[in-house]
Amino acid sequence: MKSSSINFISRLKTQKEDALEYIIDDYMPLVKTIATKILHNMKQTDIDECINDVFLTVWQNAYQFQGDIQDFKKWIGMITKYKAIDRYRQTKKQIAHEQPDTPLEQKASFLQTDVSVLKKEEKNAILFALSQLKEIDRDIFIMKYYLELSNSEIADNLDISKAAVDNRLYRGKKILATNSKLKELFV
Repeated sequence: MKSSSINFISRLKTQKEDALEYIIDDYMPLVKTIATKILHNMKQTDIDECINDVFLTVWQNAYQFQGDIQDFKKWIGMITKYKAIDRYRQTKKQIAHEQPDTPLEQKASFLQTDVSVLKKEEKNAILFALSQLKEIDRDIFIMKYYLELSNSEIADNLDISKAAVDNRLYRGKKILATNSKLKELFV
């Protein structure tokens, strides 16, 4: 016996495969329309998987169905609607889990910009403070803290003693320490 519009419900409940083929042929346009309307901005694979889930759910839960052909149409329509909504939510969650780096990257970029602005302000403050020193002291500070030369190398470059470099650095730090922003840099 083959499934028809009269007997497909009873055959579906007894798990006859020809009943499943019948409902796929007969109700595919309805199921596809509902799934496509809900998942219109999703990939075609998401829509296809949703449709497959609908027919699988109908097959697995056919024994629970009570009613006639009109009720079956409403029942499969409701299953489609809820499966599509579930698929939509599931896909949105998956996308959210795959892209958590974007906001963090933006935050990191913002923080890097913030840090670079602070460093620039700090550098400007240091340069302004250094401009207040005598020329030789300024040269010593630049060699020490920008060029990272040792006190001996500075002494050799400026033709002064290492003790003179040490003293000038000490006095210069005292002068610069009066500026609270620079205090921690030269301590």
